[in-house]
Amino acid sequence: MPNPLRGKNILLGVTGSIAAYKAADLASKLHQEGAIVEVILTTSALQFITPLTFQSVTGRKAYTDADLWAGEGHVTHVGLGRAADMILIAPASANTIAKLAHGISDNLLTVTVLAATCPLLIAPAMDAGMYQHPATSDNIAVLQKRGAYFIGPAAGHLASGLVGVGRMSEPQEICNQARWTLSAGGPLMGKKIVVTAGGTQEPIDPVRIITNRSSGKQGIALAQAALDAGAEVVLISAATQSPVPVGARLTRVRTAAEMLQAVLDETETADTLIMVAAVADFRPSDTAGQKIKKEQGLKAIPLEPTADILKTVQEKRKRTGFPGKVVGFAAESQNTLENAAKKLAEKGVDLMIANDISAPNAGFEVDTNQVTFLYPDGSQKKLANMPKSEVAEHIIAQVIAWL
Repeated sequence: MPNPLRGKNILLGVTGSIAAYKAADLASKLHQEGAIVEVILTTSALQFITPLTFQSVTGRKAYTDADLWAGEGHVTHVGLGRAADMILIAPASANTIAKLAHGISDNLLTVTVLAATCPLLIAPAMDAGMYQHPATSDNIAVLQKRGAYFIGPAAGHLASGLVGVGRMSEPQEICNQARWTLSAGGPLMGKKIVVTAGGTQEPIDPVRIITNRSSGKQGIALAQAALDAGAEVVLISAATQSPVPVGARLTRVRTAAEMLQAVLDETETADTLIMVAAVADFRPSDTAGQKIKKEQGLKAIPLEPTADILKTVQEKRKRTGFPGKVVGFAAESQNTLENAAKKLAEKGVDLMIANDISAPNAGFEVDTNQVTFLYPDGSQKKLANMPKSEVAEHIIAQVIAWL
């Protein structure tokens, strides 16, 4: 599934706030994601930023209230509202939120919202006292009841010099929220997809661990691709530094044992499990309660095997029928296809992704990957080297075909 923002008409409303400068970055990010971005600035917004700024980053005319009364003004708002796949107001002032809640349409932006039938996403920005005022709270509740989506505001230093809740969310966060909102109704709507990511950590003592080089990037990309297809996504991640896609429900784990338990719990009703995580094959037999001092010396670390998560899932699947489909990953540095085929047969998965981590620009810690799909009937499909996001789209396309 492509990014839900690609090719969509996003109407960005910009109201009077010092945060208007962030709206230019937001417009640019939406444009880079492939969206068609139309911008409406209120009269107050023009005190902070110019239409030319938005025209420069979107390549399209930016509208103001003057366009409402131009030669074709009586249909401008209808055309803009009906063409929009989403209206996104960022920053949204307390005044504009109040107008929307009460149906006041005295400028091009608010009258366009009334003429539209698409999703409405609002990113408030105002002083802390204004946001916390009961009138604003009531207005937000009214709009939420009508189906409007809100993101933020965040806490931090405000233009007034105060510290509190009122900062507009960051442009990338808003862009991600818009992406998730537009994924509703996708081909995997109503399906639960569980994705694992990252490399597990097995403690030697309270300071040291045994782990691997997995960054979690491929797993994160798969979670995003499943979200783009409208799925309910559970991300079980040992990758502590990776960003979590908006809309995914996150379960943080560290060890292989914790990941096993999380997988068993979440796959009780899952339609598909995609096991991307690089799970440790061994762990220390004994974990020291205190840091092992260098002076003590350490001649050996006795190891024992960890539980095989895919085999355990296979046994559960035979009893319960869940998860419905299972995708495994085989990260190999030699005899990649042979080892992956062996794992495919042993672990009873529906698809094994063979990943040669020794290949250039593939495997751990990079943004691209080169994989081969192996199926139980012996067929194979080799993908060219491509961004991990595109690898994820190919895998989710297979999940869509199954479900």
